[in-house]
Amino acid sequence: MLTDRRRFFQAAAGTVAAAASRPLTAQTPSRIKTVRTTVLEIGYYEAGDPSAFPVILLHGFPDDAHAYDDVLPRLANAGYRALAVYLRGYGPTRFLETNGRRTAEQAAIGQDVIDFADALRLPRFAVGGYDWGGRAACVAAALHPGRVRAAILVNGYTIQNTVQPGAPPAPETARLLWYQWFFNTDAGRAALETNRRPLCRALWREWSPTWRFSDDMFNLTAASFDNPDFVDCVIHSYRHRNFNAPGEERFIEIERRLATRPAIGVPAVVLYGEDDAFGHPSAEITAAERMVLPQIVDKRIIPGAGHFVPHEKPEAFAAAVVDVLTKSK
Repeated sequence: MLTDRRRFFQAAAGTVAAAASRPLTAQTPSRIKTVRTTVLEIGYYEAGDPSAFPVILLHGFPDDAHAYDDVLPRLANAGYRALAVYLRGYGPTRFLETNGRRTAEQAAIGQDVIDFADALRLPRFAVGGYDWGGRAACVAAALHPGRVRAAILVNGYTIQNTVQPGAPPAPETARLLWYQWFFNTDAGRAALETNRRPLCRALWREWSPTWRFSDDMFNLTAASFDNPDFVDCVIHSYRHRNFNAPGEERFIEIERRLATRPAIGVPAVVLYGEDDAFGHPSAEITAAERMVLPQIVDKRIIPGAGHFVPHEKPEAFAAAVVDVLTKSK
């Protein structure tokens, strides 16, 4: 078994090396495409052959689809159709209903992935993401294993129990989650509304302390925070998961199912940034991880990356995508 696993990773590494040795002829697209679901008009970038196998890439908070600017051409060069999506509340993505609630609970953003795939008529696809996007990828993969071929999950299995409160976090963890408690107050909402750019920039610096991002890079992404639904979606996300805001009626049963921590029954590669302010586990795959990720292929700690792994180390993220899709068929 160990020999087979070693042979697989040697072969996968060769595939990635071969792709990396070729010039990145597929340029990151600058034109935003849009597609409509029953709830949203979703903005996204696309690279690669439209007939190639699709990979849906999902960003986190506070970030946007530009996190995958240097991942898209790598995946296109490796023979995949890469789709970097703007989540609800970010950039050009808009709610179709003018006066409806602006929610962003995990069941909603997970369903958005399936709705996006349906709108593009993608019967099967891979998912990859981090932070909010990682959770959306987990939800889609756990609930729709027939649609999802493989998953690339930064920070592992992140489905939450929004039905029954758990034990209070340790003091060290509570300190790191200060922004969540802040957003559960009126002052926190006002701060996000009036100071969204400096607040989000501070989170970039705090969560990825070794990332030397430029002003131009941050400003390119920060334009997405001007979305009129950004504040409402962010506040709902952090209040709902902390039992301070109701979810949507249509997702009540789904949230109950997610509260049971359903296993993700598709091949998965798990990534952690070595410099993530939230910390990282050892590279060893634990029994607890195998319970929720029974087909886990590998677990990798990425040197030089903090919380925003695709943005910081696009080559490592793209390599993980190629590896897991080489393993899964």
